[in-house]
Order: sequence, then structure tokens, then C-alpha cells
Amino acid sequence: MERLKVGIIGTGMAFEKLHYPVYQELEKNYEIVALCNEDRSKALSWAERLGVNLEKVYADYRELAKLAELQIIDIMVPISQNFIVTEAVAQLVAGKKKAIICEKPLAPNLEQAQAAVGLIEKYQVPIMIAENYRYNEDPKLIKDLITEGQIGEVDYFLWNRVLNFPDDMKRDAFSAKEWRQHPDFPGGVFYDTAVHDLAALRYIFGEINELTAYGQHKEITLGQFSIVNVIFRFQSGFTGSYNFYTAGKEMQRPLVGLRIMGRKGEIYQEERDSGTINLALNDGTKKQYPYRPQRGYYNELLNLYHAYLGEEEIAVTPKVEFGDAKTALAILESIEEETPVKVDQQVDFYYSEHVKTKPEYLNFPKS
Repeated sequence: MERLKVGIIGTGMAFEKLHYPVYQELEKNYEIVALCNEDRSKALSWAERLGVNLEKVYADYRELAKLAELQIIDIMVPISQNFIVTEAVAQLVAGKKKAIICEKPLAPNLEQAQAAVGLIEKYQVPIMIAENYRYNEDPKLIKDLITEGQIGEVDYFLWNRVLNFPDDMKRDAFSAKEWRQHPDFPGGVFYDTAVHDLAALRYIFGEINELTAYGQHKEITLGQFSIVNVIFRFQSGFTGSYNFYTAGKEMQRPLVGLRIMGRKGEIYQEERDSGTINLALNDGTKKQYPYRPQRGYYNELLNLYHAYLGEEEIAVTPKVEFGDAKTALAILESIEEETPVKVDQQVDFYYSEHVKTKPEYLNFPKS
């Protein structure tokens, strides 16, 4: 089995807690041979731990990108730098047999996100966006239950997403990072976190026609959005609501979670790490479907490995992730402008004069 040689740009928490454990699990597929961090001492400590040649440890990511032996370059930098670093690396490796991984969201604003979509064609380099929710097992399981018609025609969904930002700031968690507490990009913790959930919703239900959102800032979250409430209308005509709360805990169990209501029953997921999707039908039947939580990091790197070898396509490209980022930025626009905002080009499936009735269940288009 060929081991692909990897260069890491950014040796912070995302590398330590998310990517590195998977590289360990996929050690037969990948070998980390170069490291970069703007504080080179942090990269050097990782080099000693991993046995990486100290001559291949850099403070300038451009120097790492020039290494001829690299096949994969994995970029883990703050959101404000995602597009800037990815574009610079793509330009340096243009036309060479290398692939790039960029963290989500792919850019801090709509202009850069649109530019990111064109990087693959412009520089002839494969790029995967590490949106693990599109690779997790639970969104796929939920989507399969819907497309199989398990709950019949779907009427609506509600999702109550809770993140305890105040407590997480005091722990060894992502919220403890200064750039997350005082972000230099729109939306702050909402954009950083909710883009995952929006990716899952778009994967399950398809593209979004329009949304309306409201938000509240609180001092407890350092002036960032503590509460965001969104109503979606998808291109299918299907509607649902998403509530983002990051100022504390939801104390009542079971949690509200994600609930999808259909004519024959309901799909319920309490939280992303619960490991179970619950199905409750109107006839009293109840079923539970297990899944392995947080396997998206593994699945995305495995997807990239096979894509590099020409065995499959990259599932989450900048074009796919653009829709997720665009949705999050549209929510911020709706809050600011206090008006509904269009997201994707409207198909108007259910309300077309050519379609008089809905099908038995929604067969959502694959993303």
C-alpha cells in the first residue's frame, strides 16, 4: 500500500485533536514528513514527537509547499487565513501531482469563498474541504431513512443546537483560542460552529431557496451572537427551523435535538455524539439505528487517499462547501438587514404549475 507524504501547515489544536489522531489511524496510508507553524518552536516540538527531519520544519508555509516530495498539504489555520493560505499553496503547487486539504469554512467572507471555488480549475490542483459533518455517519443515516420513505412525506424539521461557549472558553477547548473569542471574521463562533450544522442540513435536505433569521448578542459570549433563530425554505418547498444557542447549557433531558416530522412518524437525534438515530412511527413502532459518532475526520482523509490514487472523486470540494458558507453568511445578512435572503437559485419544485401533488416522500438530490 502506498503511503502518501503529508506536509502540515498549522500545528495547533485542530491538528492535535482532529487530524493527527486520524493520521495515526491511517498510518498505512499517510506519512507526515514536513511541518510548519508561524511559531516554529511549536512545529519543532511536533517534529521531535513524530520523528520528522528538523530540516523540514518551517515557519513560512510557502517553503513547505515547495518541497517536491510532498503529495498532500494539510492546511489548518485560523478562518481569516483559510483562503489566503490555500490560494498561495495552490499557486505554488499548480499542475503538480499534489492535493490540498483546507479546513472549514473555506473563507471568512463571500468574496473569498467565491474565489475559492475557482482554485481547482485555475491551478489544476485537487482541493478537499475538511467539512467532517458531510463525511459523518449520522447525516447519511438520516438522509437514507428519509429517502427510503421511513417516515413518509416529510413535513418539517426543528433543530436546537446548544454550545456552551462561556464554559468552553475556560477549558482546553477550541473556544479558548483568542482568535475565536475575538474574531476578525463575520459571525464569530456562530459562523465557525453553525457552518457544520448547515452542511449537514444541506446534505440531508438539499439546496435552500430562502431563509429568515434573527440574532441576539450577549456579553457572556464576549459580544458575539449567543442566540440565532433561522427559518429555512428549501428548493423542494420543504421548511424547517434551526436554533443556535451558545450562552449556556440545555438542562432538560432528553435534549430537543434534531427532530424531523413526517406523515408516518418522526426521526430524532438527541445530539451528535449520542450514537443513535431514533425512529418513532405513528403505529407505535420504535426503532433505533446506531452509528459511530465523529467518524467524519477518518472518512474525509480516506476519501482523499482514494481520490489521490484515482479510485474515487473528492466528495467535498470548494464548490460544495461554498453553499454551506454562503448559507451561514446569508443568515448573518438576514439578521443585519432584517429581511429574508435568497440563498440558492430557486427551482420551486412543489409550487410549480406542472406539479399538483407532492410525492409519497422526498427524494432529496444528492449533494
